[in-house]
Amino acid sequence: MEILKLKPAGKDYLWGGTRLRDEYGKKIDLTPLAETWECSVHPDGPSIVTNGEFKGWKLTDVLKQHPEFLGLKVKNGELPILVKFIDAKQDLSVQVHPDDEYARKNEHQNGKTEMWYVIDADEGANLIYGFQHKVTDDILRNAVETGTLDKHLQKVSVHKGDIFYVPAGTVHGIGAGILLAEIQESSNVTYRVYDYDRVDKNGKKRELHFDKAVHVMNMDMAPDVKQMPRIIKHYPGCSRELLCRCKYFEVERIQVTKAFSFSVLEESFQVIMCLEGEGQIETMDENLKPVRFVKGRTLLLPAGLGRCLVVGDATILKIRC
Repeated sequence: MEILKLKPAGKDYLWGGTRLRDEYGKKIDLTPLAETWECSVHPDGPSIVTNGEFKGWKLTDVLKQHPEFLGLKVKNGELPILVKFIDAKQDLSVQVHPDDEYARKNEHQNGKTEMWYVIDADEGANLIYGFQHKVTDDILRNAVETGTLDKHLQKVSVHKGDIFYVPAGTVHGIGAGILLAEIQESSNVTYRVYDYDRVDKNGKKRELHFDKAVHVMNMDMAPDVKQMPRIIKHYPGCSRELLCRCKYFEVERIQVTKAFSFSVLEESFQVIMCLEGEGQIETMDENLKPVRFVKGRTLLLPAGLGRCLVVGDATILKIRC
């Protein structure tokens, strides 16, 4: 059992930029490079293992051969999350994701609840999160047809370090100038409500999914999503803060200044995303060499790996189910 270094799949959605290649070392020949699917078994973009016994394998195939790597909590033998970097040079579409019940019945996929950690944001950047007031199908249809949807949407200012939990059914849209990490259910179901009348590289407008969208979205007034104080726990050599805990995943932000120790138990795999800096992960197995990581690298740690030690100077996200 060894730590798996992952190579992501890339996506060239029209709203993307070049920061993932320029600043995060993503050697993916796509322009724009909107998303990198860092830890994924989704058929639309599986990750590739780049080290050790499984070098060159799709992560999908590794986990099919070794479902025990996922841990006791994972019942169906499939990686339940998808982890991404997203570079929004332009506004994303106004969109919504269905819940599990609807998606599995109608799309044969999971639903999509997600969480965002804002790595960086331009001054004045904002995103869309829910509605300013309660709406109806008719109100929304008229607003889309007349180009007045904006007046119904809640706009939220965004700053570096902000976090947003986005449950399925929440209408949303990441705004221009935002770079973030996204942790979500393993799904690629998105219903576009409005796309600013943009055209793709072939001169065609992207498909909207209004009827499906209104069927799954929460039309009540959105909750206040202003950033609340977060508890940061300080230890010798590191600090930790819990960013999100829901039924699908748990996400911590770890600031490593010297060293950080933790355990990967048999219950669940863990994922490490390096946002800044560099370091290495050591295990108690003398036969395994330390695995180095740098800014932009994502690693999967199989369930049952045991005691681990991160040594370095880095900001990481640690994800588990």
